Amino acid sequence: MRRGLRFIPLALLLLTLLELAVFVLVGRAVGFGAALLLVFAASLLGLVLLRREGMRAWRRFRVAAQAGQPPGPQVTDGLVGLAGALLLALPGLVSGVVGLLLMVPPVRRLTAVGVRRSTERRVSSMVAGDLFGPRRVRVYPGAPQPTPTPQQPPAAQPQPGTAIEGEIVDR
Repeated sequence: MRRGLRFIPLALLLLTLLELAVFVLVGRAVGFGAALLLVFAASLLGLVLLRREGMRAWRRFRVAAQAGQPPGPQVTDGLVGLAGALLLALPGLVSGVVGLLLMVPPVRRLTAVGVRRSTERRVSSMVAGDLFGPRRVRVYPGAPQPTPTPQQPPAAQPQPGTAIEGEIVDR
């Protein structure tokens, strides 16, 4: 079993206790009925957004697949949107706030970039290239370069101060 998986039950228990504590605090501040109505409204909004985000993600994935483009950016954006809507649909004020934050475009883009980088680290370069397209890297002159193999001809030396953009291809 992976090391982090054994902490999931403890994390869920702590999250439940946090949700209850926040609900009690909000209930004392604005009243129990208003707090309950707030949780219900957030869950209802989450259910509506869950359907909308799911349809939007599926449509964007199909358009990218039909155009022959890598579907990774659409998939990660769709997953972040679905996660935000799902967190909003769960009953609880803390999960609702986190879900609502994931629906804000700058936070959503930042989270999607994090999901993409995490995915690229966990899968092979070939799979990452199929999902997200070729990765762009910058090679700076003066940085240590690998020596060319006998099968590859030596590349021309770059001019100082210029960056060379390339594509990573696994064989």
